[in-house]
Amino acid sequence: MWMILFLLLPVAGLAYTLWHLWCLLPLAPVWRGCVVGVGIAAFLTSILNFSRSIDGMPMGLASACYEVGNSTIFILLYAVMAFLLLDAGRLLHVVPRSWLHSNGIVSVAFIAAMAGLFAYGYANYRHKVRRTVELTTDKDIGRDMKIVMMSDLHLGYHNRRKELARWVDMVNAERADVILMAGDVIDMSLRPLTDEDMAAELRRLNAPVYACFGNHEYYSGAKQAEDFFADAGITLLRDSVATVGGLCIVGRDDRSNPRRRSVAELMGRADRGKYTIVMDHQPYHLERTERAGADFQLSGHTHHGQLWPISWITESIYECAAGPWQRGQTRYYVSSGMGIWGGKFRIGTSSEYIVATLRQS
Repeated sequence: MWMILFLLLPVAGLAYTLWHLWCLLPLAPVWRGCVVGVGIAAFLTSILNFSRSIDGMPMGLASACYEVGNSTIFILLYAVMAFLLLDAGRLLHVVPRSWLHSNGIVSVAFIAAMAGLFAYGYANYRHKVRRTVELTTDKDIGRDMKIVMMSDLHLGYHNRRKELARWVDMVNAERADVILMAGDVIDMSLRPLTDEDMAAELRRLNAPVYACFGNHEYYSGAKQAEDFFADAGITLLRDSVATVGGLCIVGRDDRSNPRRRSVAELMGRADRGKYTIVMDHQPYHLERTERAGADFQLSGHTHHGQLWPISWITESIYECAAGPWQRGQTRYYVSSGMGIWGGKFRIGTSSEYIVATLRQS
């Protein structure tokens, strides 16, 4: 039932938006028909993306289909919101009916507003925010450590090797002691990662890299994802523990695996004399990490909604939807993500990486 509703909502939104555009645009029927046809075609492209049909296309065409189809979903969201607002204004006799019928001024204003909004969203996505976190501990960690933390790179048809190279340069400039990636390094398909040899780009990172699985690693195929991580020189922690200097890193498998180990069981394998960081992609049940006695948890997954007002939804679902958090003696950081899924827009949220300094108190 919920799946049917999930599928019907975008179709209803598309029909609602295209009807309003048909009424609004002061064009001959043939040209309005062209606008409607382009809208339908762009929306149908997103179905190719979800079905993975683009994997068989040439890379340039596949990338274009991904960008157009998934961007259309985000643009459709704001178009629906705009027309709902205008319809509400008409029903309340605030917006004249003439504004919504063959009106050139309103048409131009609508197109300009949408173009401006998504130009801002794209520029905001391209800008990566450097967050800083100061961590202190009374444990004997030997020396101060700099840790770069990331999540949700979503490497694929939209975030390609050229973009990844820019991110690698940003991270390398930090000269970190260790780099942590909390899942969804891969977007949906491994095809663009292998075709462009993105593993070679990740091997340029100038510090040891540890990662856990996210749900998208399961979408791409767990075994293939494991092979990619190994080729990229990334130490994958799937319900396992690693030690780096005074740091103990606990990597949980994603909750996509119903048989994954509990955080309490994994903490039982950890060296409690070291500063313990749990990587768990999806930030559910934060209290369990607190009870297990971890010092810190890094998560991602939420993207902070990517777009307002979806950010309000994530804030209602998760105890912490983005940013720093604390429960008892356990600190948390839920990253909104270095990359993004779908259209490359950030509206009301930001793309980020975290630079944490761990010091002995």
